[in-house]
Amino acid sequence: MEFLPFALPEIGEEEINEVVECLRSGWITTGSRAKQFEQEFADYLGNNVQALAVNSATSGLHLALEALGVREGDEVILPSYTFTSTAEVVRYLGATPVIVDVDESTFNISVEAIKAAITPNTKAVMPVHFAGLACDMEAIIQLAREHNLFVVEDAAHAFPSTSGGSLVGALGTDATVFSFYANKTMTTAEGGMLVSKRSDVIERAKIMRLHGISRDAFDRYRSEAPSWFYEVVEPGYKYNMPDVCAAIGIHQLRKIDRFQKKRQELAVRYDSLLKSFPVVIPPKAVPGDKHAYHLYPIRIKEEAGISRDEFIQEMSKQKIGCSVHFIPLHRQPVWRDGYKLTREDFSVAERLFNSEVSIPLYTKMRETDQLRVVDAMKKVFGC
Repeated sequence: MEFLPFALPEIGEEEINEVVECLRSGWITTGSRAKQFEQEFADYLGNNVQALAVNSATSGLHLALEALGVREGDEVILPSYTFTSTAEVVRYLGATPVIVDVDESTFNISVEAIKAAITPNTKAVMPVHFAGLACDMEAIIQLAREHNLFVVEDAAHAFPSTSGGSLVGALGTDATVFSFYANKTMTTAEGGMLVSKRSDVIERAKIMRLHGISRDAFDRYRSEAPSWFYEVVEPGYKYNMPDVCAAIGIHQLRKIDRFQKKRQELAVRYDSLLKSFPVVIPPKAVPGDKHAYHLYPIRIKEEAGISRDEFIQEMSKQKIGCSVHFIPLHRQPVWRDGYKLTREDFSVAERLFNSEVSIPLYTKMRETDQLRVVDAMKKVFGC
């Protein structure tokens, strides 16, 4: 029996052909395809959003905070239940990540915890839309407005999720960043997209994305008129998305609605098949909103008689891949020791972490694959 992976990208002939054409074009770094991808992504979100393609969601978050003026002495509030990149980009700028607990029913940042963490030094809030379920953005945006705070959404899991009937990325926050890593809801192999309605944020990020240079290399090297001159106006970064990656993204974006429909179909089937199992199934989006279902994170109940770690080991023996999302920041040495974080201060994130396991969910899964996962779980639980 072949190993069933936890995640697998769906790449079609359209993506392959576009990459081949890109390679044959003679221009493979950031150029016309990256610009096309940005425009089509912005068009998909609508609501006057502008988009900037980057080489990772991490770099997009860094650019967003930098463009908003986050500096040394500032504080940025973010959840413990996230990947380390959410916090590390704050440190890139010399600012302090203020790590708070999450809501037990959604895994998302607790609005009450945000309120309790606000100080005169707070500059921004970074909500993370865990597994593709949008945070309570109405409450977060209102709270931010009351305290004059920026809101930068870590939407690495959340394309195309909605909140209050609008797509995440078009909610009117200061910036939103998506991930196109290989296991995400759509992929460019590596890459991300920074979006904002704020022209000042996009323009600043565009300059800082490529060494602080005032002109794109594509404009300098492909122009028929002499155009070699450029100026370095800031000490920037190297965060641009190559056209080879954008070529994949152009066609992945055109499939995203089908991808989301398939992921939701798989999730609904899991909900039904697992209802008698000793697990807590993932939370659903509120009526009228859309869940991206990047992940299907279950929680092992105490009555299961098996720990989360034992469950993963036993599933591996059945040749089923599982993962854990996430090992919370307050458990990671760099954040735990550097900011004197204790498990007692993150009781909800602790409970979630100790019982959470993400089981396979990806668009190439067949119903037979899903039934195989469920059959393996029956054997592991003895039910």
